[in-house]
Amino acid sequence: MKLSRLYSNRPDKFAPIEFVSELNVVLAEIRLPENRKKDTHNLGKTALGRMLDFGFLARRDANFFLFKHSDLFGDFVFYLEIELADGSYVSVRRSVAEASKVAFKKHAGRHQDFSTIPVQDWDHFDMPFKRARELMDSLLDWRALRPWAYRKGLGYLLRSQDDFRDVFHLRRHASSHADWKPFLAHVLGFDDELITRHYAKEKELAKKRETEQIISMELASSVEGASKIDGILLLKQEEVEKKQRLLDAFDFRTEDRLQTKQLVEKVDEKIATLNAHRYSLTQNLKKITNSLKDDQIVFDPEKAETLFKEAGVLFEGQLKKDFDQLIAFDKAITEERYTYLKEERAEIQTELKKINRELNILGKRRSETLAFLSGSDAFEKYKQVSADLVTLRADISLLKRQRESLHRLQRLRTEIRSLVEVKGHIQAQIETDFEAQNSDKSSMFSKIRLFFNEIVEEVIDRKALLSVSPNQQGHLEFKAEILDEAGNATSADMGHTYRKLLCIAFDMAVLRAHMDEDFPKFVYHDGVFESLDDRKKKNLLEIIRRYTNLGIQSVITLIDSDIPSQEEDTQPLFRESEVVLLLHDENEDGRLFKMQSW
Repeated sequence: MKLSRLYSNRPDKFAPIEFVSELNVVLAEIRLPENRKKDTHNLGKTALGRMLDFGFLARRDANFFLFKHSDLFGDFVFYLEIELADGSYVSVRRSVAEASKVAFKKHAGRHQDFSTIPVQDWDHFDMPFKRARELMDSLLDWRALRPWAYRKGLGYLLRSQDDFRDVFHLRRHASSHADWKPFLAHVLGFDDELITRHYAKEKELAKKRETEQIISMELASSVEGASKIDGILLLKQEEVEKKQRLLDAFDFRTEDRLQTKQLVEKVDEKIATLNAHRYSLTQNLKKITNSLKDDQIVFDPEKAETLFKEAGVLFEGQLKKDFDQLIAFDKAITEERYTYLKEERAEIQTELKKINRELNILGKRRSETLAFLSGSDAFEKYKQVSADLVTLRADISLLKRQRESLHRLQRLRTEIRSLVEVKGHIQAQIETDFEAQNSDKSSMFSKIRLFFNEIVEEVIDRKALLSVSPNQQGHLEFKAEILDEAGNATSADMGHTYRKLLCIAFDMAVLRAHMDEDFPKFVYHDGVFESLDDRKKKNLLEIIRRYTNLGIQSVITLIDSDIPSQEEDTQPLFRESEVVLLLHDENEDGRLFKMQSW
């Protein structure tokens, strides 16, 4: 499949472009001196790739210039003529105003103009966008891409300037790696089904783990296990049955006995225990309070000295000093003991407050129970038992929900363990497949590697390595590196110039490796010679021509300043038949769209 013709219903504004089956050059000449130092010239060299993508049914993008400037392009209708593998042709009609409606017409002749034919002459007209893509897929018949649709690989066939940033990850690959890495692995000859399944299991696993986390958070307040919940549920269900039988019989003697037993065995016993404990604490509090009052030293050495003088006894010197020290020691001990007593008093007071609160609750419960037992109105008892039954059933409902959540969590964790095992098994298969394809010299990947290195080495005289392998998580890692003389990877591929070369080499190597299959046979590279020196430009052009001789159609764009010098060769670098579009900056006629810049 190759490009044949791109034209519009407004040839005065967008002239037809007729492609040849080999090398197609889109050359932009900068004729005005004031424009030679500009980085961009707005001639339409890069826009051509976007127009081809539009013809291959790219989705409507509000930022695409055709739709962004609908006042300029709203009345345009574009036609893309494609040469199919069997030598026939198909023309695709798509308007800007109704971009979601597409028309198709198959024909035998080359370079046709169907811009004026009536609606009935089209094989399919105003076909909905989704069905149009399906029909385009069947017409192109790129069987080597299946199960992937034709548009999945178009990014590698229509390289814009933005697509030279990374050899593998294109601008249109804004979605997750699961959307494009399996496809790229398939093109390189690996088992993409394993990789797709691995991503699917990983996604399923992440979703189940998220659900597990949500359920765990919901159960965070419940520390009970499933077995304990089942036990409590059984007891409460039995209690519900007893109360229901009581209500059905309208006989409250059993309930009276239960209430009396509970009052005597639980409430009264608890009240008595708490009262005894409160009495003990109160006595201790009283003793501590008294101790705090009594802890005073009544001996005064000064008064003792006066008393001894009156009695004629000598009370000076060492004896007085020893008494002073004894008093100081006693004061220190008393202060420490005073601190401990205060702390103990505070603890007892706190405990007494707690006991008093609990006694109040128990007293209220005791009063309610006695009221129930002494009540002569059977309907009041009926209402109270009914209320208890409602509470019990609410408790049972909550317990059942908790039990179901716990059982669901257990099932989920079992499924997670199973998924982890399956994912690990798939990952092992992926690693086995990658090892086999890497080591097999006749594998598709080995062919692409050799062609890739051949192109780079012929252009810059440096070897290049293409490598693909799964990491520890089973995710694919794609690398394209330039090697030094010792065979070690260098940082040369990090520069824009060499990275662009690696992109071009990769695209061409893939096309050549799939030459014998139902695979695309064209490639478009924008600004192909930018930043390369003259010798490398000539080397690359020689390779491109060699690949076109093999049957790969190549469309390249460049400005005249990128043309390598022809000091010793009087022949022009490009044949006249190869230059399918000549752009210039002298006036509007030199632009892709013959109108003012937008």
